[in-house]
Amino acid sequence: MTSVSTPIAGRLPLWAAVGVAVVCGMLMATQSRINGEFGRRLGDGYTAAALSFTVGLVIVAVIVALMPSARHGARQAVAEVRAGRLPGWMLLGGVGGAVFVLTQSLASALVGVSLFTIAFIGGQTMSGLVVDRIGFGPGGRRYLTVRRVLGAGIALAVVVWSVAAHIDPEIPVWLLLLPFGAGVVQSVQQAANGRVAAASGSAVSSTLFNFIAGASVLVVIALVHALVVGGFPTSLPALVSPDWWLYLGGPLGVTFIFGLATAVRVTGVLLLGLCSISGQLVGSIAIDLIAPGQGHGVDWTTPIAAALVVVAVLVVSLPSRGRP
Repeated sequence: MTSVSTPIAGRLPLWAAVGVAVVCGMLMATQSRINGEFGRRLGDGYTAAALSFTVGLVIVAVIVALMPSARHGARQAVAEVRAGRLPGWMLLGGVGGAVFVLTQSLASALVGVSLFTIAFIGGQTMSGLVVDRIGFGPGGRRYLTVRRVLGAGIALAVVVWSVAAHIDPEIPVWLLLLPFGAGVVQSVQQAANGRVAAASGSAVSSTLFNFIAGASVLVVIALVHALVVGGFPTSLPALVSPDWWLYLGGPLGVTFIFGLATAVRVTGVLLLGLCSISGQLVGSIAIDLIAPGQGHGVDWTTPIAAALVVVAVLVVSLPSRGRP
C-alpha cells in the first residue's frame, strides 16, 4: 500500500463506493453478533465494548505508526481544525461508534442480530436524510429530491412494519430504543469521519481519530460501571482457544470505518446509509440462519424487509437528470 490518500484524492466511482458500503454493512452485522456474544459471555457489555474498541485503537495506531502518509494526514487534520476550516467536534465522530459498539454488547445477543439491525436501520435512515440536507457530510449539502425522499420513505416504512412484526413482550422496549438511537448518531459519525478523511487526505487518519474518541468514552463508561457493580469480570476468554473469534470486533470495526469514510464522499450520507443497511440486513439474516444467538431465528418478514430496502437503495442511487 503506497498511499492511503488515493481513495480520498481520486474518489471512487459510484458503483465501487456503493459496493464498499454494502460490504461494510455485512461487516457491521458480523461485528454485532461478535460483540453481543462477547458481552453475554463476560456478563458485562460495558467491558466487552471497551475491549473491542481498544483492540481496534491498537491496530489503527500501529498502522498509522508504520505509514508516513497516515501520520501526515493526522497532523493535517489537526492543522485544519486549528485554522478553523474543520470543526473540532468532527474529530470526535468516534463517540457515535462507541454508542454503536456499546449497544451491540448490551442488546444484540438478547434481541437477535436481525431485530437489532432493523431497529438500528430506523434511526440511521431518518438521520441520514437530515444530515445530508444540513450538509454535514464531505459532499456538502444534498437537497431533498423526490427520489431521495421516496427511497428513505420506503426504507423507513419497511423498518416500522418489520419492527411491529417482531415485537415481543419478553423484550424490553429500551433494548429496541438503544440500537435505534445508535442508528441516529451513526449518520453523524459517518459524515464527520468523511469530513476528517477529506480534510486530512487519509481515511486511515480519520479512522485513528474515530478510535481515539470512541475508546476513550467506552473506557470511562466501563470504569464507572465497574465502580457501581463492584469490579470487572474475573476472567476473559483466552486468545488461544476456540473463543478467539470474540476479539474480532475491533479489527472488523477498523475495516468498515475505513471503508465508510472512503465511500461517503462519493455517496453522501443517505445513500451510504442505505447501502450499508442492505449489507447489514443480508449479513444479519445469514448470521441468524447459520449461527443464531440464544435461539433467535429468521421469520418470513426479515427477507422481505431486506429485499424492500435494496429497492430503496436502487431508488436513491439512480442517476439523476438535469443539473446536480
